[in-house]
Amino acid sequence: MADPNVDRRARLMEQPFTFQLTADGRVRISWKGRVVTTLAGQPARRLAEEVAHASEAATQLALAKATGNFKRGNERR
Repeated sequence: MADPNVDRRARLMEQPFTFQLTADGRVRISWKGRVVTTLAGQPARRLAEEVAHASEAATQLALAKATGNFKRGNERR
């Protein structure tokens, strides 16, 4: 059962994260169409394995966790 405290505002239901696997084994993670981080090496392999067999909700959560705290609320619009 999922933790009810995760994504309390239901932001991940909008599916803001996407990812792209590159030929050299990197994973590019985008948020609303903008690349926010690129993973390489072991973290990229672990994430690729995790999202390969995950549901959409679990994929969104894994991508959000992989990006870390990139959004702090003071970004320009």
